[in-house]
Amino acid sequence: MTMPKVLVSDALSETAVQIFRDRGVDVDFEPKLGKDKEKLLSVIDQYDGLAIRSATKATADVIAAAKNMKVIGRAGIGVDNVDIPAATAAGIVVMNTPYGNAITTAEHAIAMMFSLVRKIPQANKSTHEGKWEKSAFMGAEVFGKTLGVIGCGNIGSIVADRAIGLKMRVVAFDPFLNEERALELGVEKADIDTLLSKADIVTLHTPLTDQTRNILSRENIAKLRKGAFIVNCARGGLVDEEALKDALDEGHIAGAALDVYATEPATEHPLFGHPAVVATPHLGASTTEAQENVAIQVAEQMSDYLMRGAVSNALNSPSVTAEEAPRLKPYIALAEKLGLFAGQLTQTGLKKIEIAFEGDVAALNTKPLTASAVAGVLKPMLQEVNIVNAPVIAKERGISVAETSRDDADSYESIIRLKIVTEKQERTVSGTIFGSTPRIIEIKGVEMEAGFAPHMLYTTNEDKPGFIGTLGQTLGEAGVNIATFNLGRSAPGEGAIALVAVDEPLSDKVLEKVQALPHVTQAIALSF
Repeated sequence: MTMPKVLVSDALSETAVQIFRDRGVDVDFEPKLGKDKEKLLSVIDQYDGLAIRSATKATADVIAAAKNMKVIGRAGIGVDNVDIPAATAAGIVVMNTPYGNAITTAEHAIAMMFSLVRKIPQANKSTHEGKWEKSAFMGAEVFGKTLGVIGCGNIGSIVADRAIGLKMRVVAFDPFLNEERALELGVEKADIDTLLSKADIVTLHTPLTDQTRNILSRENIAKLRKGAFIVNCARGGLVDEEALKDALDEGHIAGAALDVYATEPATEHPLFGHPAVVATPHLGASTTEAQENVAIQVAEQMSDYLMRGAVSNALNSPSVTAEEAPRLKPYIALAEKLGLFAGQLTQTGLKKIEIAFEGDVAALNTKPLTASAVAGVLKPMLQEVNIVNAPVIAKERGISVAETSRDDADSYESIIRLKIVTEKQERTVSGTIFGSTPRIIEIKGVEMEAGFAPHMLYTTNEDKPGFIGTLGQTLGEAGVNIATFNLGRSAPGEGAIALVAVDEPLSDKVLEKVQALPHVTQAIALSF
């Protein structure tokens, strides 16, 4: 058997390189090659794997030239330098190491908080200049202060733990944080408005998604108490930078510590040079320990995949064998879409996800199906979640996942039933496969049969005469073209559901019009 061959084209540690060799992988260590794209293109077809950090750009051209490539491993969490769609189309697994730098990033946030409230960078500069300006750098204690943590996942929970050790009060906002997990962490669970009203210092630890972009908007910054501080060591784009500058200039915000920016590298920025801003160049993961950890992890993961076919922390591939893949593929799609459906309807803290497999599907390897369903539930808020890391993320957030199977299924050869338990309600949705196409067969106990479309409108309403026509007329007047119109009801005159496939995404204005219709109790735009 020919040994698989890996190219390490960035500066990974010698320990990581040795792990490849110890596990039977042939490795070429060329730490400067990643910056030479022409040379990389000329040799990349020799390798089964590519281990990188941030200097190597695995572009579509590089991937097209990598005729024998099976896996790309990124030592770190960010994969902006990898063309994942191109890699997926080429059948290349893309892995990262999302947890190796969590402690380092959390510690940087704490360090930035201290630097901010004690004005350490400004005092350091002044002292080096021989000025001895003690009175100019009056700071504040963090003892007894309230820290608002936006995003209480892996890194956010570590920050909360460190802050509690400093005798701070911690208030956390996270849609996936339930009361049990909050109690375990020792934090007060709150909605975003409550957090903003209580926090002396706000620190952000959430991924950048459509839902979290500018989560500290101009409006939300204004909700902070006068004299509050802001720390962002998570992602650029979470804070409206122009609004932050205005709030600093006006004195509403006392100071900000930033490690990330909307555009990077940030060699120029309106906040650079501001006397109330502490700025670092995306140093969250920049410690010797973190870089060693992620290098070792990527070497272990890639070796396991190349030598044994084991997949971990893959961003574009489920954990299934080649033999299982053809049979599992339509069920993986069904499980994820059911999860996406439930996740887009979930507004409160998740406590439990239950997945039941009935009929023929119960005899398959259901673990990747469960992971797909969980990933679908979490994806609307956590864009980076995938089939591999979804169970880990759910566990970190205190969300229990239960799976059951039975050999028989009512009326269908196979059924997947998904149940979401939140702090306020339970929600169920079930589906099956017709041919190879995922279909919905039940929502909240109401039988209906509908396919999934890229853009859909979901409504719950009272079953009253004329409602269907009114809804159709409202969408028509708004210029919305209906593809399919699917209906279900629990009993005549009682609760009913409409699931409408439309040609384009629904605007907030259209949703408001639908929500205002008589008898409508809920209207939500869905995307698949």
